[in-house]
Amino acid sequence: MNSIFAYVIYFTPVVIALAAAEAVVLAVVKRAYNWRAALASVVDALGREYIVYAYLPFGLALPVIALAWSHRIATVPLSGPAAFGVLFIGVEFCYYWFHRASHRVRWFWATHAIHHSSNQLNLSAAYRFGWTGRLSGSGVFYAPLVWLGFPPAAVFGVLSLNLLYQFWLHAEWIPKLGRLEYVLNTPSHHRVHHAANPEYLDANYGGVLIVFDRLFGTFIEERQDLPCRYGLVTPLLSNNPFVINFHEWRALGQDLRRARSWRERFHHLFGPPGWRPDGQGWTTQDLRRAAMPAE
Repeated sequence: MNSIFAYVIYFTPVVIALAAAEAVVLAVVKRAYNWRAALASVVDALGREYIVYAYLPFGLALPVIALAWSHRIATVPLSGPAAFGVLFIGVEFCYYWFHRASHRVRWFWATHAIHHSSNQLNLSAAYRFGWTGRLSGSGVFYAPLVWLGFPPAAVFGVLSLNLLYQFWLHAEWIPKLGRLEYVLNTPSHHRVHHAANPEYLDANYGGVLIVFDRLFGTFIEERQDLPCRYGLVTPLLSNNPFVINFHEWRALGQDLRRARSWRERFHHLFGPPGWRPDGQGWTTQDLRRAAMPAE
């Protein structure tokens, strides 16, 4: 397993090269490709990997992970495929809940919105994750695995492999994959996840698998009669990496300043994106109600 993790540092340049190859093909075949958006994604990825991670090693989740490891109930030896399989399922389960919270809790959405900000779905959008992930504390979702006895390096190494799998899911040109659609997260399922259509919002949170979405009622199938519209509900038109990374944090700060009570501040921070104190917001439920045909 350690030999696999040793190659993690090479993932970023490889996926950027593959996305560039796709860009050339799409630009020639479709004659429509947003090169500025792709460049913004590259700047986002390189800035995160070689500046943010290098000069901001601390994250809000780090003390929690350290505490979980120091008080672990066991130490799991990662000496065979069975242990790796259990860790893989555990990481997938934690990733599902992290991803679901990232859409339903505005504090986490402020970072995750960066990934959804591209108005086109292609491989370059796959590595647009933003620069504020460590500051949001999203790593706490994996603390239970560390507390159970899986080494933090192994947990986050498997998470890196999970994210690497998801790279190829960001494609419009890959069709449905038959029976694999029942178990695996596929490009078709992920197109739904990235869609801003009210009918598709907040669905298909899985990483490698789609089974937890089916189990917990968050699975939505891609429909031929409803093409996906990608991006945010209110499209972000800027290709400035700083605007992309901080637009939602700025909006959150403005809402907190305008809040008239601590209750409102709490809901702005930990309520669903789009929540408003007067009930006239743009949460997923609001948007779906508005999209329903009048009887």
